[in-house]
Amino acid sequence: MAVVVVESPAKAKTINKYLGPDYTVLASYGHVRDLPAKDGSVDPDRNFEMLWEVAPESQKHVRAIAEALKSDGRLILATDPDREGEAISWHLLEALTKRKAVKKDTKVERVVFNAITKNAVTTAMQAPRQIDMELVDAYLARRALDYLVGFNLSPVLWRKLPGAKSAGRVQSVALRLIVEREMEIEAFRAREYWTVKALLATPRGDEFEARLVSLDGAKLDKFDLADRAGAEAAVAAIEARDLVVRAVEAKPASRNPSAPFMTSTLQQEASRKFGFGARQTMSAAQRLYEAGHITYMRTDGIDMAPEAVMAARDAIKDRYGESYLPKSPRMYKNKAKNAQEAHECIRPTDMAQSPDRLARLEPDQRKLYDLIWKRSIASQMEAARFERTTVEIADDAGRVGLRATGQVVTFDGFLKVYFEGRDDVDLEAEGDDDRRLPRIVSGEAAAKRSVTPEQHFTQAPPRYTEATLVKRMEELGIGRPSTYASIVSTIQERDYVRKEANRLFPQD
Repeated sequence: MAVVVVESPAKAKTINKYLGPDYTVLASYGHVRDLPAKDGSVDPDRNFEMLWEVAPESQKHVRAIAEALKSDGRLILATDPDREGEAISWHLLEALTKRKAVKKDTKVERVVFNAITKNAVTTAMQAPRQIDMELVDAYLARRALDYLVGFNLSPVLWRKLPGAKSAGRVQSVALRLIVEREMEIEAFRAREYWTVKALLATPRGDEFEARLVSLDGAKLDKFDLADRAGAEAAVAAIEARDLVVRAVEAKPASRNPSAPFMTSTLQQEASRKFGFGARQTMSAAQRLYEAGHITYMRTDGIDMAPEAVMAARDAIKDRYGESYLPKSPRMYKNKAKNAQEAHECIRPTDMAQSPDRLARLEPDQRKLYDLIWKRSIASQMEAARFERTTVEIADDAGRVGLRATGQVVTFDGFLKVYFEGRDDVDLEAEGDDDRRLPRIVSGEAAAKRSVTPEQHFTQAPPRYTEATLVKRMEELGIGRPSTYASIVSTIQERDYVRKEANRLFPQD
């Protein structure tokens, strides 16, 4: 018999089912020890000595594990496969040793698994190791910093801002980003500019839209048509001339699929597509992980296990056919310099388990699983192929030049399954590339149906959403996959930031 300790009761129940009667699986209910909230819990003068105490609500869980160890001489620590999980195992071992529940002859092992499936759990049990003290030391350094920064900064807050709760090493930086963006918005002054569009027709009567790109032989920059008078002069110049198609250029183009999800990209996409907050996303992902449907959901790795890649390729071939399968598997590498990549991407544990086969899931979990499954499958699919067409139109003298752009999807590839959302798209910068054009032949006349000036104003930088804040923090190397959700939630719960229409506003 052996006592296996995991973090949550839901996980304990699932793992108990896989391991059978030879194991007692118990939950620690997260961290069991913490620094007391008083001065002196971390002493910089004594080599950063730290004083720990078992939380009152954790006493009964530690006691239950200690009781189970009286009849079992083997302790298996199977907490999460990240730094926090390693720290929980270390704390638990320290607390049990202090209670004399772990003796010199007690066999203590650490096992980790990236997914809660029978195969993953039983394989992990065959490869135990010791607690990784380098990971524990990394946790202790961060915890000491958290405590020292918070303990020294928070009293300043309480004096200067009565009612403020506390400051933290990472939440203070996230808050600063939001405040700096607000200051940019306050300092912003809108600038007027105009564009001119023409509705043209081919000799066959097919209509298409083109925009003015040059005037009097000179290329137009964004602010060259600065007011209504300039725009109306440009309209008059177009209307006074006969237009001819000078060139039609069609170029093939392709788009590759996005990498599978890691924590930050999952939070961003769930926010864009479903309006989920970071905490809501992680809560649904946690339940999917504990039920054995997805791999571990706190990760900054985007590589996929070889067996999962092959399973994804089999699923693509079965569902969509050979033409959607690249000749060789796609490999992904994280661009972030400080990515730890300790785990693989977030993916379904069984690639053949499509969302329609999981009917019993709660709505949030179902939406999230659907997103994870589609992104994982799409990441191993063939590129989408397009034909991008650019049409140049001008008068004989070359005084006015217009351009029409469009594209045709020649092969949908991964787009058959999944299309990634985008944050704060600048509609002006996006252009008209997605528009389909009729058949246009070089040298033929382009009849004018209408010429329209349009007024625009430059836009202030957008306020952060939870998704774009996580994205920015990740770019700057602030926080880690396990902390994004709690950072974003904490600054809202403490009323440092208000969320309105999905945007984050700093509070006085």
